[in-house]
Amino acid sequence: MKAAVLTETGQPLSIVNGVALAAPQRGQLLVKLAYSGVCHSQLMEVRGKRGPDAYLPHMLGHEGSGRVISVGDGVTKVSPGDLVVLGWIRGEGLDGGGVRYECNCPRHSAINAGGVTTFNEYALVSENRVVPLPAGIPLDVAVLFGCAIPTGAGIVTNDIRPVPGNTIAVFGLGGIGMSALMATKLFDCARVIAVDVEEDKLLLAQSLGATDAINARQVDPVAAIKALTGGMGVDYAIEASGQAAVIEQAFASVRRSGGTCVFASHPEHGTRISIDPFELICGKQIRGSWGGGSNPDRDIPLFAKLYLDGKLPLEKLLTRRYSLAQINEALDDMEHHRVGRPLIEIDGNMETPR
Repeated sequence: MKAAVLTETGQPLSIVNGVALAAPQRGQLLVKLAYSGVCHSQLMEVRGKRGPDAYLPHMLGHEGSGRVISVGDGVTKVSPGDLVVLGWIRGEGLDGGGVRYECNCPRHSAINAGGVTTFNEYALVSENRVVPLPAGIPLDVAVLFGCAIPTGAGIVTNDIRPVPGNTIAVFGLGGIGMSALMATKLFDCARVIAVDVEEDKLLLAQSLGATDAINARQVDPVAAIKALTGGMGVDYAIEASGQAAVIEQAFASVRRSGGTCVFASHPEHGTRISIDPFELICGKQIRGSWGGGSNPDRDIPLFAKLYLDGKLPLEKLLTRRYSLAQINEALDDMEHHRVGRPLIEIDGNMETPR
């Protein structure tokens, strides 16, 4: 098969042919990929901003969709022929562990992989990293259920659960931030404030229900949020930009006496955030979110129904398609804010239940 492989951090991915397929072992299944998403965390890993990488060379990608080709011993969750969502958040089923692919290529005899990868034509995947594709969900939209939706929307539906009249600010309108923003419309929030540095993303956020939009390149977002909330700040701030400085801004934007900043982003390795401890004494809170507190087997069917009911227009997040050979272009476009959630089309002819 063909795969995009990280051979050296800080360098483009290598498109490698001749990666040998193998039969799935206990707890694993072999999946033929239809589509993959591209998450900001993958960009950080390629650019070497996750710190030392002990597993080079290795495959990447952690949200995708495809069809099960075969299953190993012990796998009962899916069967050959099933369409599935692939994601990094562990769900029900066996953990088949990491994978080491043999490779008939000039530079490497073997390539490492984790429990799930999606920048490749086929993948050996752990059973606990897949969920059966809910009926009616297109295979391209399905990739968002692997990371963006359970993390972003999950922060709102699982971690925050706002009550009527709450105010929320969303910092960073990539796949996770935009998913969180869409999920706020499931609740009766008084104000939903979108914060980003790109006007097209802010316009999309307003079309998806944001009551206010703040361009952080043009104004101080904390001052602007305070002005919109009578000087108090918001009840909740969701930070999804992946920058330590923005986590600090999000924390500064929440009100005293119970305001909460929740972040799911992972800034560059070695960076630190700085907050005034007096603000904690005054009742502000800050916490991280691991995958939006989602259980994929429970939450993906719920989010799928919301999509089918027209309450989560996820197709609007997929702003551009790329081939697997164009993966580095997709990463560059993401890095320079030219695209929302890049979609890698690996086998667009695979049957999809539209």
